[in-house]
Amino acid sequence: MNSKNRNLILIVLILLMAALAACAPVNNSVEQQVPGESKPAVAEVDAGAEESENTEENADITIDQDIKILKSDITEKAKFYPYKSGDTYMEVLAVKASDGSIRTALNTCQVCFNSGQGYYKQEGNKLVCQNCGNVFGVDDVEVVRGGCNPVPVMKDNKTDDGEYITVKRDFLAANKDLFSDWKR
Repeated sequence: MNSKNRNLILIVLILLMAALAACAPVNNSVEQQVPGESKPAVAEVDAGAEESENTEENADITIDQDIKILKSDITEKAKFYPYKSGDTYMEVLAVKASDGSIRTALNTCQVCFNSGQGYYKQEGNKLVCQNCGNVFGVDDVEVVRGGCNPVPVMKDNKTDDGEYITVKRDFLAANKDLFSDWKR
């Protein structure tokens, strides 16, 4: 094999590895909650809102605290809970799956997050990435990991006391870089 062919193969392999790295799942590291933290804030959302999205204008923003989500407020229509970690604006989504369970995720795409448009809007029982158009089933939230999907908030990063689901502040802070280019 001549030098020109080897270089071409090397370039193709590098491009393939770069493409695979872009599709790799985000590592959602588990952070320990600091003892003696302040009492978590409750994120309140207008239950009568027609839109399935919340922005700074129509919902209270929880800032650098745990997010508490009242389970009885969650329906099949996704609710988006605004959050600020330092100067970074984020959102957590919560939705009731067809089995009745409450599913939670960060409202950012595991692949498209750095585009600034990698967030989801609900259409029927699907969530649609606003960057690439990937359609993701509500029942797959918190179940499917990796690829062009919302970043799941797994059980070790939240608590469920029967009335509230509490998403841990440390988990949110550890993932704020996923929202650093957000243009929502």
